[in-house]
Amino acid sequence: MFRTQLAICVIATAAFAQSAPITSKGGMVVSVSPPATDVGLAILKRGGNAVDAAIAVGFAEAVTWPEAGNIGGGGFMLVWPGEGKKPAVIDYREMAPAAATKEMFAKGVSYQDIRTAGVPGTARGFEMAHKKFGKLPWKELVQPAVKLAGKGFPVTAGLAGRMNTVLNDKKTMNEEFRRVYSKADKSEWKAGDTMQLPDLAKTLNAIAENGADAFYSGNLAELYATEMKASGGIGTAEDLKNYKAVEREPMVGTYRGHEILACPPPSSGGTTLFTILNILENYEVKKHPWASPETAHLVAEAQRRAYCDRALYLGDPAFTKIPGDLATKEHAKKLAAGIDITKATISETLAPELKIEPAGDNTTHFSVVDKDGMAVSNTYTLENAFGCRVVVRGAGYILNNEMTDFNGKPGITTRLGGIGTEPNTIAPGKRMLSSMCPVIVLKDGKPILVTGSPGGRTIINTVLTVILNTIDYGAGVQSAVDAPRQHHQWFPDLIAMEDHPGIDETIKALKILGHTVVKRKQGDAHSIGIDPKTGLRTAGVDHRLDGAGKGE
Repeated sequence: MFRTQLAICVIATAAFAQSAPITSKGGMVVSVSPPATDVGLAILKRGGNAVDAAIAVGFAEAVTWPEAGNIGGGGFMLVWPGEGKKPAVIDYREMAPAAATKEMFAKGVSYQDIRTAGVPGTARGFEMAHKKFGKLPWKELVQPAVKLAGKGFPVTAGLAGRMNTVLNDKKTMNEEFRRVYSKADKSEWKAGDTMQLPDLAKTLNAIAENGADAFYSGNLAELYATEMKASGGIGTAEDLKNYKAVEREPMVGTYRGHEILACPPPSSGGTTLFTILNILENYEVKKHPWASPETAHLVAEAQRRAYCDRALYLGDPAFTKIPGDLATKEHAKKLAAGIDITKATISETLAPELKIEPAGDNTTHFSVVDKDGMAVSNTYTLENAFGCRVVVRGAGYILNNEMTDFNGKPGITTRLGGIGTEPNTIAPGKRMLSSMCPVIVLKDGKPILVTGSPGGRTIINTVLTVILNTIDYGAGVQSAVDAPRQHHQWFPDLIAMEDHPGIDETIKALKILGHTVVKRKQGDAHSIGIDPKTGLRTAGVDHRLDGAGKGE
């Protein structure tokens, strides 16, 4: 159809300099935060397992990665305990407060409005994971984060830039946020500075000494309720008391002889990812290079259809009846039959029953494998960077703005990407639909890839890119992580592609087919590749952000 251009290895290495691979025969941790990676590795060396290390990394990132690491948000942890053992998903997604209403954001809402804060789930989720899989005492897993917050940690150039940006933004109105995260002399942050968070240290220490109950009851719950009332929020101490994490069975899919574990709703990750992969399994993807026009068109058409299904059908399964065939091979074949390899589909034609109105984030992922082979893929979030930019006074943690993940304007779906379909509308106690997509890929019953990503609705397609480059193109984990990504989410009706050599030629070819294409970077995907024969672990460190991978 078109002239193909660059082999995957050229595309991948041109964008990001390749360093010597980080490998280990023992445990390995890969995360966006170097201090948190160090914490996780220390837990593994102390005899902790992958879940222990993941919990320690999660609490540490609540200190060292404040734009997304959290105890004021929520997420999903996917655990593969080892051969012959049952994997699990720990769903600690935030919930809508009891006072939430379906139409509360119908007239719009600012992302910095405290009413967008869902009831946090992180501490309860980590507690559930620890009770089921943990090995070391809980206190030992939280204390490293207490130390980082109390004694301080070195600020990287990247964190300094992001902190300065949010503090200089006039939309950052919360005085406590500015007090907690500004330097004592009010000068700008720079690389090498030390950041101390004493209130957060006290909160984490309470959690270390008394478990998750310390966060969901007593003094910390009172501080939460007081902040909500003072800042115009709707959350209460009773909402915290009533929050529960949920253990779910992972979704299991297959792709070209590989087994893939992912999260079920209220994560849309598994269903949407499997729909795309099932469509692509009907085609010989590797016939053309990754990021070539042919591959980009085919992948975009699969993404378009899967994201349409996501909008039409997915939500919290406790509130929404979800069709049982969405992630099946049979459903994918029906969707694939509508793809024309010679032209782009118009997104509106995929859901003619909807009235489409005219045009008018921040998450983080980490991957852990221990010496015995237990694997953890964890993604958690505050939604936008720094959540709603409100710090709970006296408690030192940032609140999420996860309520914006609900379909806030019921009945209004727009060409710009606003979704108004019923399954994900707001209701008290409901978990908002998520795009988080922690994944573990297995071959012959053994993990070969642990991956995931931040980035809102781009998350699923970032994970897709890593998987396709691993399975279809045979790339090593670092090259698969480095490979340029593309994203289509049904609406807006466009392909977002990361810049790479040859992209201008690809864009010209895609425009001939009727696509609109923009250049845009996607989120990071800190991953671990595992050789099923030797057991050698290789870090896939995403150099789009600070990132660090270390092995025992």
